[in-house]
Amino acid sequence: MKRSLALIVTLASGFVLGAAAQTLPVPAQAPAPATAAPAQAVPAKVAVIAFQAAVGQTNEFQRNFADLQKKFEPKRTQLKTLSDEIDGLEKALQAQGDKLSDAERASRTKSIDEKKKQAQRFAEDAQTDLQGEMQTVYEGVAGKVFEVLESYAQQQGYTLVVDGTGSQQQAPVVLYASPSTDITKAIVAAYNLKSGVPAPPPQEAEPAAPTPKPAAPKPAAKAPVSH
Repeated sequence: MKRSLALIVTLASGFVLGAAAQTLPVPAQAPAPATAAPAQAVPAKVAVIAFQAAVGQTNEFQRNFADLQKKFEPKRTQLKTLSDEIDGLEKALQAQGDKLSDAERASRTKSIDEKKKQAQRFAEDAQTDLQGEMQTVYEGVAGKVFEVLESYAQQQGYTLVVDGTGSQQQAPVVLYASPSTDITKAIVAAYNLKSGVPAPPPQEAEPAAPTPKPAAPKPAAKAPVSH
């Protein structure tokens, strides 16, 4: 990403230093020069954001991520087919192992090992491709989210925005942050409004298992009538 994701302090505090005292003697009739009064410090206004979570929660990222999943669906299907084939070959070898010659057993074992290596290479290549495209998708949205963050921080008068993402390599140590300083949801809402990307449709929840009906009470046994 071209721009840094950390918002630099624009103005935390400022002081005007007084002029250095003159070493030359001051004439008696001349008044001593007045020392400039220090300016008041600008109060800092700090906000905290979970930047990676904010990017992941935007409608645009969720839409692009769903498209990426669909793109890689054929590879997942192919990998599942390879896995099922290997599983079937292993079960057949286990079931017929004692009926096969040593040469046939060794041939089948070698074939299974080769298919396992093929499946592993395929899975590693697919994973590498997926991670590369995921990074591209993330960076494409993250750069625009940062622009919204920068504009929002300036409008709200924040002097410092700290990324509190805990999984980043050089995460700042945030020992305490009031909930009122967390602007993650505000940035997500502002970005969704600017991007115009609608929210993804809610996923259908799995139907709940039917609640078993209580068994009907058995009729009480009648006491024998004594004559």
